[in-house]
Amino acid sequence: MSELGLCSRREADEWIEKGWVLVDGEVIDTLGSRIRPTQDIEILPAARSAQSQLVTILLHKPVGYVSGQAEDGYEPAVTLVNQANHWAEDHSGIRFSPGHLRTLAPAGRLDIDSTGLLVLTQDGRIAKLLIGSHSEVDKEYLVRVRFGEHTVDIDQHLPAESLALLRHGLELDGVPLKTAQVSWQNGEQLRFVLREGKKRQIRRMCELVGLDVVGLKRIRMGHVTLGTLPAGQWRYLAPGESF
Repeated sequence: MSELGLCSRREADEWIEKGWVLVDGEVIDTLGSRIRPTQDIEILPAARSAQSQLVTILLHKPVGYVSGQAEDGYEPAVTLVNQANHWAEDHSGIRFSPGHLRTLAPAGRLDIDSTGLLVLTQDGRIAKLLIGSHSEVDKEYLVRVRFGEHTVDIDQHLPAESLALLRHGLELDGVPLKTAQVSWQNGEQLRFVLREGKKRQIRRMCELVGLDVVGLKRIRMGHVTLGTLPAGQWRYLAPGESF
């Protein structure tokens, strides 16, 4: 069911236990039941209704918060998702409910020193789309850098071959990186567009060509942009909005 994109693995288990899944017209309520590829899977309306209630939240994560579980005394970003921080310009029409915090998990990391768009979702399909092993959703970042003693006009000092390496030719942990789009946004800031998300990838890429990252902000995931969402505030992914 997960491979067919019908739901997440967790949802599949829940639906099966509740008797919401039919195979060739018969209810299947035993986890781990095996079926043939030619058999027909039917999902009852109750499952679709439950799935439609799942929310996805877009948070502008500030520096100093971790994306996932609390660590080293730092709070997880999900603690910012409350009524007080709900963006006044959220036009999704969805009203905040404490139930929206249940099983809410980050779909992609932003390290503690980075800011920008962090997606938190209850929907396993969205998590798989954004961070699954076959994800093709690109993510865009603005990265402020310095180069040795140079803190301004870095674009005039970084060798062209170093910029070319950032685009293609680097590897991390012995694994070649996918081709990236990297260009100068201004003299001190690079724009990265990646189709993968290894831990601290951009910072490590920059280190390999002699750049120090002094600021990193994610501004887009797929078709969804950070826009004017203020730091520390959040909004819902609106109906009809997709990555």
